Amino acid sequence: MHGMITAIDSAGRLVIPKAYRDAAQLAPGTRVRFRVEPDGLLIEPEPIAVDFERHGRVVVAVPRTAVATLSSEDVEKTIAEDRSRLNAFVSET
Repeated sequence: MHGMITAIDSAGRLVIPKAYRDAAQLAPGTRVRFRVEPDGLLIEPEPIAVDFERHGRVVVAVPRTAVATLSSEDVEKTIAEDRSRLNAFVSET
């Protein structure tokens, strides 16, 4: 994705271009965390708070608040992206 330019308005708001929101899966109401890094500003979704529950012999993480259900296509896409990043990392080392 090519770089895009946006501006901070007089109220201090920053509009994240739609292409970036879509790529990062940021929906209206998504809470984000800001962090200053040596190379710039990092904006990332706030982690979802979970509780751990035992279901038989398995422990599962259960969100404390309602979250959207992922489609099987979203899960498959995420797995493929993670595998791709892992393969790229392994190739570099």
